[in-house]
Amino acid sequence: MLYRCFKLKWLSTIFIIMVFNSKLCSAGVSGSVPEKYVPDIETFMKIGYASSPYISNTTGDIFFKTAMSGISQMYRLTVEGWPYQLTIFDDGIEWYDVSPGGHKAIVGASIGGNEDAQLYLLDIGTGRISQLTNDEKVRYGTIFWRQDESGLFYTSNVENKRDFKIYSHSLTTGERTLIFDKEGNNAISDVSGDGTLMLVRHLVSNYASQIYLVNLLTGENRMIASGGEETIYDYPVMMPDKRTVYLISNDNPEGILKLARFDIETGALEFIDPDSPWPVDYLEFSPDRRYMAWLINENGYMRLRLRDMILRQPVQSPPMDGIIQSPVLTDDGKVIFQFNSPTQAPDIWLWNWREPELTKVTHSINAGIDMGLFVEPELIKYKSFDGLEIPAFLYLPPDYDGSPIPFIIHVHGGPESQFQPFFQRHFNYLLLNGYGILAPNIRGSSGYGKEYLNLDNYKNRINSIRDIKAGVDYLIEKNYTSRGQIGIKGASYGGYVVLASIAEYPDLFSAAIDQVGIANFVTFLENTRSYRRNLREAEYGPLDDTGFLESISPIHRASRIKTPLLVIHGENDPRVPIDEARQIINAVNESGGIADSLIFPDEGHGVGKLENRLTLYRKMVEFFDKYLKR
Repeated sequence: MLYRCFKLKWLSTIFIIMVFNSKLCSAGVSGSVPEKYVPDIETFMKIGYASSPYISNTTGDIFFKTAMSGISQMYRLTVEGWPYQLTIFDDGIEWYDVSPGGHKAIVGASIGGNEDAQLYLLDIGTGRISQLTNDEKVRYGTIFWRQDESGLFYTSNVENKRDFKIYSHSLTTGERTLIFDKEGNNAISDVSGDGTLMLVRHLVSNYASQIYLVNLLTGENRMIASGGEETIYDYPVMMPDKRTVYLISNDNPEGILKLARFDIETGALEFIDPDSPWPVDYLEFSPDRRYMAWLINENGYMRLRLRDMILRQPVQSPPMDGIIQSPVLTDDGKVIFQFNSPTQAPDIWLWNWREPELTKVTHSINAGIDMGLFVEPELIKYKSFDGLEIPAFLYLPPDYDGSPIPFIIHVHGGPESQFQPFFQRHFNYLLLNGYGILAPNIRGSSGYGKEYLNLDNYKNRINSIRDIKAGVDYLIEKNYTSRGQIGIKGASYGGYVVLASIAEYPDLFSAAIDQVGIANFVTFLENTRSYRRNLREAEYGPLDDTGFLESISPIHRASRIKTPLLVIHGENDPRVPIDEARQIINAVNESGGIADSLIFPDEGHGVGKLENRLTLYRKMVEFFDKYLKR
């Protein structure tokens, strides 16, 4: 079968402009470029992306997010093929949700990375934006429009800044009405087509959830699915019969997230394709519920699967090898999605399986860099201290000759997350400059079943740090690198792993970068936003067990840290407060160690602004070059 790949006719100068570094322009008077020339990190960070796709089921307009203006904003691609910027928030947007008719949208935007997203109503035709909420230290999210567009449903912690409850909001009167009053973390999963029933997902912990059915006419609700402390129910979608629900769950002997059908009346849960070894990470339906799309996680690679629910048979999936994300279906069976791979920047694609036609909708700039130089990683496994096999992605430079080279251990956040081989701008820069990278999915990572996910919980925390040492031992044993050439970096929980690793093994690493990491579990749990505390205690341990929390906190072992350390943080971080960075910087410096810092006053739990990203990665490269390439 031959597939045709179509490009849209528009040529946005912002999308196709080639950004060349000044060094490239001066490489030779005749325009020749040295054979081994690699642009600097700033150029790599200007490679574009497009994400969060949506296609209107009524107008056919395509929407997406991109930071081509320097910060993430919402765009509309008209049927004529022109990308039109719809938002101009100083700090960008976090998300958007288009109305059923395709003429309005609700946009969530916060200030300076504080994650307190407020609601804005956008008129897509005129571009007019009006603010619907303005509440300090309050978050809004999981929007569902009423079918007549007279109002919407959303979740918010507006009542006490801790519990996320569910509200109805009238766009006519501005009145807000509480419709689901339950403590904890709740999110709207689906609303029936006639607007009478709502499915709500209640999060018990990061690895356990329940489903509630809410009658929007009477206000009554009842729990319909609850499988215990380690059972997940996610992405529930109600069928037109208002009895059948499709969802994904790990309530099976393997403890793997699988596609299932749930009967509201009987409580029966039936798994679809129960023998599949791969977890399902996402589920979506077309508005009329005829077509179903789900994503299968094959060792970190995301494959799209499609099914016609009326004909009860699969339909053809797009022939793409990489990571597919955020599929959105139309009633006529088209599906729009984001795609990227280690060698391809994120862009939006449209798949029409009836033809079949695969259309690349956006064309992110490559900043004048030859993308053909980028390499795919190798999926490996290495044994940890107790014989457990740890999956990891091994990245080697394209000209690797087999001799030891500088290597960086990259640790993902979470910890209930998984490193996946996404397109990583700075990875490609480091690889082309002679570095190797190992990205392990240490115990506690998702994607490998319930048992693996729980192996680092509470009192087993230190075992995940031992997995890091085992990864370094593997690299040395295989002659990929040698002592004195090994660095480590990670963000959020990955930042904690960095700090714990250099405290536990003070002679193992020669450079370490902690970004928004936890240094002191007691102060972290005390100071993180109240709506996150219960979920974090379930993972790390309760605040009343301060003895244990102190035992795993790097701050109490800072005197052991010999590795040169760079600490990166945002002043407005609501998840891991800035005091975590200040504590470890002061403690290491007072003990005679080396602790450099990069603190952004206008960022939170991550770095969103292009100018700040350039500063961050420039500093990262200088730091690793200084200590690993001596």
